[in-house]
Amino acid sequence: QVQLVESGGGLVQAGGSLRLSCAASGGTLYDMGWFRQAPGKEREFVSSIRWSGSSTYYGDSVKGRFTISRDNAKKTVYLQMNSLKPEDTAVYYCAGRVVFGGDYIYWGQGTQVTVSS
Repeated sequence: QVQLVESGGGLVQAGGSLRLSCAASGGTLYDMGWFRQAPGKEREFVSSIRWSGSSTYYGDSVKGRFTISRDNAKKTVYLQMNSLKPEDTAVYYCAGRVVFGGDYIYWGQGTQVTVSS
């Protein structure tokens, strides 16, 4: 059973930066992703990265501002968020899946990111 633990959320002013971390334990994943959900809105894909190779993916709303990376030795994925906007305010979740194209079946508990204007 894979466990995912996020950290790094908080309150930041617009234009600022935050880095989220997600540590995985207990199994092997094909890739990990970040999603977010704001109050009253549907969950939105933010970014994902494979555990091997260099493939990364980003949602349109964060391209050019967010960067996903990983540390294989620590089994940790990071989301560097720059030029934050109030509309980035949400609970951010990391997720993992075991096959390409499969559903994300492992989820972290979520971490709140609040961007003030």
